[in-house]
Amino acid sequence: MKKILYLFLISSSLYAQSEYPQDYFRNPLDIPTVLAGTFAELRSTHFHGGLDIKTQQKQGLKVYASAKGYVSRIKISHFGYGKAIYITHPNGYTTVYGHLQKFSKRLEAYIKECQYDKETFEVEVFPNTQELLIEENEVIAYSGNTGGSSGPHLHFEIRDNEERPMNPMLFGFDVKDTKPPYISGIYAYTKDENSVVNGETKRIPLRLIPNKNGNYDVEKITAYGGIGFGVVSFDKQDLAPNNNGVSNIQTFFNGNKSLEIDFKRFSFDESKHIKRLVDYEYYKTKKSKIQKLFIQKNNPLSLYKDAYDNGYIKIEDSTSSVYKIRIRDYKQNETWVSIPIQGKFEHIEKEEITENSDKFLIYSDKTTILESDNVSVSFYANTVYDDVLIDFKVKSDTLHLHEDKIPLQKNFYINYDVTNYKTEHQDKIFIARLYGYYKRPGYVRTKRKGNILSAGSKTFGTYTIAMDTVSPKIKPINFQDKKWLSKYRYLKVKIEDELSGISKYRASVNGNWILMEYDYKTKTLIHDFNDNMIKDTKNELKIIVTDNVGNSSTFEAVFFRK
Repeated sequence: MKKILYLFLISSSLYAQSEYPQDYFRNPLDIPTVLAGTFAELRSTHFHGGLDIKTQQKQGLKVYASAKGYVSRIKISHFGYGKAIYITHPNGYTTVYGHLQKFSKRLEAYIKECQYDKETFEVEVFPNTQELLIEENEVIAYSGNTGGSSGPHLHFEIRDNEERPMNPMLFGFDVKDTKPPYISGIYAYTKDENSVVNGETKRIPLRLIPNKNGNYDVEKITAYGGIGFGVVSFDKQDLAPNNNGVSNIQTFFNGNKSLEIDFKRFSFDESKHIKRLVDYEYYKTKKSKIQKLFIQKNNPLSLYKDAYDNGYIKIEDSTSSVYKIRIRDYKQNETWVSIPIQGKFEHIEKEEITENSDKFLIYSDKTTILESDNVSVSFYANTVYDDVLIDFKVKSDTLHLHEDKIPLQKNFYINYDVTNYKTEHQDKIFIARLYGYYKRPGYVRTKRKGNILSAGSKTFGTYTIAMDTVSPKIKPINFQDKKWLSKYRYLKVKIEDELSGISKYRASVNGNWILMEYDYKTKTLIHDFNDNMIKDTKNELKIIVTDNVGNSSTFEAVFFRK
């Protein structure tokens, strides 16, 4: 019997060790791994899906395939990952490489053929399993800053066979990290109207007391009923100053585990529900992300483990308790927070929620439609996480729809009846959200059906009807009309639209479409003469740029090459 048990333990141990292959994937760069962003790090609207590897503030570093396989997807977009390659490997995992400057010669030729065939810069293709085979250690691309990147780096992911991103550190990637996570804030929350903390029934900031050993105590609190806690925490690696995300959070109540949040894997479908993990109102007003250590209703995140009573604790009158938080990074450096709690019953007057002329109750589980004058707003079931009371007021064409302090699961829909607008203006108007102190209008993707304009949004705020009658601007950067460009590698043009924004553009030479890459950060269109699409001496360039309401501009010039 002992021999059988021994063999079982050995096989179990081997299975645990081989669950994530440690020597299969190589570093995709030839430089030490220093991170700008960690896996599952908290971003404004999602969890970070991989590692952001610093490229020493440079572009053009060689990017290697982490293992052999085949290119299963190539996507080029103005935003997001910019230029990205997806490689599927024989072991079932897929690696992703984003924000690339350009692809290897072989892959560049393949994707440019697709772009010229479709006559578009933005493409997404799915080669078959034999079309673009990749060898071990093959250079597949060069690092860059394309898409939604705010600086040169390589975004690197490992996904499982269900396309769920996983922490690449699980596969043996190493980062020098001897620093424990640090805590910048602790908060207490009441579960319901029968709960109280320090005489209050709202979010309560608690006083942190740092210890010499790197851990923290919290000044004793009084509480009664169901309560939860939230923490603001970060991690730093040895070789980078960035405030990065932590890897694991556990909570304990009187020595018993209450909740665990394990940032090891998630699905893209659930990533938007980061708004349920963080205190959204606090983030929007204070620009700091409190991670709630309890699970509220309509929270589908798969990050939670061992959630007893959804992470809430129950405090009885005249009791003494201790709540502890353990926060770890991937290298198992850890920081503890200890919160002493004295049970104390206190009677709190309940505040009744009532509607008035400008406030309306939106239900989480059913459709609510608000209407006033020429405006209606539809909230379908599961738009909000909780039943909420919101401001709703229409004055002229301006819709005041609460403030951006309430998290939403999906879009609500705004409809404007624009019958009263002049016919000649109706093609130039759109729904806009007003931003900032000066309430500048920002385009919201607007559809029109008859005299109804409609737009979806996941953000409360102030909306209005805006009009754009000004065409986009087109300006050459590195050439002039009738100039010789024989020694030039690139043709560069700046395009911009101040109000509704650029919708599309098209460039041609001598009547033939040419590829011009668009960088929205610099508002630049760039053509690479090495595409060898321009073979004539005299060339007539034509660029048409259209904004989101259909205003268009045309730029024409002649240049010479030999």
